Amino acid sequence: MKSDRSGESATRIDDVERAHLVDPEDTSFAIGRWAPSPDLTDLVRRFWVPIWSVPAGRSAPQRVLQYPVCLVVVTDDYARFYGVNTGLSETVLTGRGWAIGTMFAPAAGALITGGPVADWTDRFADLAEVTGPAGAALGADIRSIMADDPNDSVRQHEATDLVEAWLRPRLPVDDDGLLVNAIVEFVEDDSAVTSVTQICDRFHLTERSLQRLTQRRLGLTPKWLIQRRRLQEAAERLRGSGTTLAMIAAELGYADEAHLVRDFRTVTGMTPGQFASRFD
Repeated sequence: MKSDRSGESATRIDDVERAHLVDPEDTSFAIGRWAPSPDLTDLVRRFWVPIWSVPAGRSAPQRVLQYPVCLVVVTDDYARFYGVNTGLSETVLTGRGWAIGTMFAPAAGALITGGPVADWTDRFADLAEVTGPAGAALGADIRSIMADDPNDSVRQHEATDLVEAWLRPRLPVDDDGLLVNAIVEFVEDDSAVTSVTQICDRFHLTERSLQRLTQRRLGLTPKWLIQRRRLQEAAERLRGSGTTLAMIAAELGYADEAHLVRDFRTVTGMTPGQFASRFD
């Protein structure tokens, strides 16, 4: 991270695990992850490809503190576009299955939907509903590739190549999109950012202009961006040892430990102590 008041090592849990409130005892799935082609980094953060096998009669809930970005997920059952879940995103895995997931960059949502991303906050829909026949065709083409062997890494990359080809006509990203990408990167990468004023100062924006931009392009408030990064960092640090909740609260800019406990429990449904106990 660019700012690190905790003194922790540069080695850290990757940012996927930072957001994924993974249960360390859940071995029902494996996830492949890779970056997009260089020309698409303004539109795509990463692809992820989970393959799961859950014993009969059981389920494996996957809970994620989602980033401020939209997603497209294609499985053998559905192809969906997801707006940002402002609370805790949960997917329950059962049986055997696979998915091709695309995590977009912040700029991409409006370019895919053709309108305010706020219309999709806390919502998802069939990809064809959002993008028309092209979205339906993408889902069908991916299923065709994955049908024979979803564990084949060559097929997985062929599937994400299809997603990239589907996205390229949306290039280049507009100036507002590049700006919102930069704003989100600034907030997510710097633990010292604890106020909206800091964002305004860094990008020479009034608070009103910043609010309008993030609402239009993310469907979120600047304050939410800061709170979400704090909770992701808290979840990351709670997996470790040698630090107290009071120390974590201070390092993340909370007024006191009680405020961190309240925020964490409100969003995740667990107290920080309950979450940390899973990693003892």
